[in-house]
Amino acid sequence: MEFHPEKDLCSFGDEEKSKTNLPQSLCFSTHQRVSEHNVELASARPSSASATSISSQPMSPKTPWLLSPVRLSPSPPLLYHCLASLHRQEGNIFSITVSKDFVFTGSESSRIHAWKQPDGTDMGYIKANSGQVRAILAQGKMLFTSHGDYRIRIWHLPLVENFIAKKITTLPPRSPFFFFPRKTIHQHRDHISCLAYNQEDKLLYSGSWDKTVKVWKVSEKSCIDSFVAHDGHVNVIVVNQEDGCVFTCSSDGSVKIWRRVYGENSHILTTTLRFQLSPVNALALSLSSSNCLLYSGSTDGLINFWEKEYLYGRYNHGGFLQGHHFAVLCLVAIGDLIFSGSEDATIRVWRRQEENCFHSCLSVIEGHHGPVRCLAVSLVKDEVLKGLLVYTASLDQTFKVWRVKVFPTENGNKESTPQKRDITESEMSPINPTYHKPRMADQIPINL
Repeated sequence: MEFHPEKDLCSFGDEEKSKTNLPQSLCFSTHQRVSEHNVELASARPSSASATSISSQPMSPKTPWLLSPVRLSPSPPLLYHCLASLHRQEGNIFSITVSKDFVFTGSESSRIHAWKQPDGTDMGYIKANSGQVRAILAQGKMLFTSHGDYRIRIWHLPLVENFIAKKITTLPPRSPFFFFPRKTIHQHRDHISCLAYNQEDKLLYSGSWDKTVKVWKVSEKSCIDSFVAHDGHVNVIVVNQEDGCVFTCSSDGSVKIWRRVYGENSHILTTTLRFQLSPVNALALSLSSSNCLLYSGSTDGLINFWEKEYLYGRYNHGGFLQGHHFAVLCLVAIGDLIFSGSEDATIRVWRRQEENCFHSCLSVIEGHHGPVRCLAVSLVKDEVLKGLLVYTASLDQTFKVWRVKVFPTENGNKESTPQKRDITESEMSPINPTYHKPRMADQIPINL
């Protein structure tokens, strides 16, 4: 493992700037005012037009009429600020993951870069033998990475003070005959695009462009199950940690739910959620004490969501969120917030009302100049940075860190009666940017 000495974001950038004409540093944005003790947040662009402030003075000296009383714009529900930006020369970043202490990025190169949370100190990088790190996952003290040789590497995460990662194993294990390497029957036949981990059963799931999903027993370093999941590339895998259900999405336009057979290693398909013809690029699961929702982002720019019936365990389609102009490439759900990154180079922040699953777009975060390929979100409990830290990577070869502050809703304490919904199909239009309501007895409004 190779690593740089510890240094902060700006000093790292100064060193890198001397090597190239392009800006490479994770440094504070120049268009925002930042002081040592005060960070001025940029007001988020709201999704809907706010009320216009009007003067209460007479319209002219000759008329006694006054305009309507001043109607101040409501306080913005979200503020954001770009804390740092890094321009990479090692190719595009494919994946981001967040652990308790670090942020890791995987890219086209064989270096897995690490950054300390929340100050963003460069901790160095882990050097692997193969690049194309398209999937990366931090779980406890372990880091899982997929590589261009169609294998998974497991690393032991170090302490914050001494960043020296150690490789535990490779899945599947390499042949002892080093000079005669060959693929095993348990090895994927194409790029591994996604990883997910079942915490209770200690199982690692890997999805690939070869249309299969493989299940690995980490403690035994073995593949215990492998099955063809889709007719196209498997793009994302999500595991429900409460009941063990596995969700997969694919470029074939479907979302599928799998369950492990009790007492066995095999998995069976329980449900196929097909509500769009476009390829599905992203999945996110939102869990709370009152509901469970599954979100999917597709190439048509829509974010569909399904709500789970706890009585029967079924997932009913609840509607879709429309706002992105091009494909949705990544999704993250944290609490009642949903973050979506898109090919239109923006990140949208949505908020869900717990009582009735209404959604509203709080903000459109702009700053990238290319498709937002991946993102990660972490809660910040530091005395200085309170709120959320959002990490985004774009195909413009930039990696950005955003500080996001979300204000509570005005009617957060008011009671609301949930609406009863009859679920049927909905109509979509790629031309009209408004929300199309499903044909229901009680329609679902979604505020954009």
